Amino acid sequence: MNHSAIINLVPGNTFLHKLTGTTKVRLFIVLIIYVTMSFDLPIILPLFIASIVALISLKPKWKTIRTIMIIVVLMNLFNIFLYWVADPNCGQIYNNDATVLVKLTNYFVITKGTLWYLGVRLLKMLTSFLISLVFIMSITPSEMAAGLTSLGLPYKFGCIVEIAFRYIPDISRDFENISISMQCRGLELDKKKTSPFKRMKQMILILIPLVITSFDRVGNIANAMDLRGFGKLNKRTYYAEHEPSKWDKVFMVIYILLFIFDIAYLINNGLGTRSTRMWIYW
Repeated sequence: MNHSAIINLVPGNTFLHKLTGTTKVRLFIVLIIYVTMSFDLPIILPLFIASIVALISLKPKWKTIRTIMIIVVLMNLFNIFLYWVADPNCGQIYNNDATVLVKLTNYFVITKGTLWYLGVRLLKMLTSFLISLVFIMSITPSEMAAGLTSLGLPYKFGCIVEIAFRYIPDISRDFENISISMQCRGLELDKKKTSPFKRMKQMILILIPLVITSFDRVGNIANAMDLRGFGKLNKRTYYAEHEPSKWDKVFMVIYILLFIFDIAYLINNGLGTRSTRMWIYW
């Protein structure tokens, strides 16, 4: 898989790519709080639609992200299934509806309230995934470091995150090169000709020395940064961070309003008002 289509080292051409790292990081944090704070369908559904629109606007390489999306959807469906197995009446807590639609056994029943609740829960998890995917595909490692620093975090922490993200494409490329080289030497890794267990075993044999080599690279980078005086001052600037554009100002208003709404909603929900929990069940 070509991870360069997911993690960008240079900004793209869409309006989301051209936002500053500060705007992207702050908007991402506010949206994650927004989607995780509630099970209310009127809150989650608009953000789910907006996330799909945002993903399409990035003009991604669908062939590259298709596998990731399929795996995430299947894992979330399995998660929902296990949640139902653990408590078939879990939806009754939120909407007090125990109308039985399908009765498999005395324990395993599908109620109207549970079906609605699990559907909203699935939508919530998929929305969180789409927000994260859009965020990762629209930001560069340097912009992420600048955005984290703008929150008041130490710039050393931002640089750690930046270096980690920059190494993911390199590790992926090295893995593919080693895999191709070993196949040229007679190692069979074709999924049609080799069992999944054997392929996994060979991949682990490739990954172990690759991880060890990566630690050596980290040590070299740390020594080079020390020699250049990294960490001597309390602040630093980023070449990747540019002046806010008109879109940055628009999104700044959006994330400020959403942050105010998040705080108000959490305070209201924390006071025990049941009406906010019943919006899930129209």
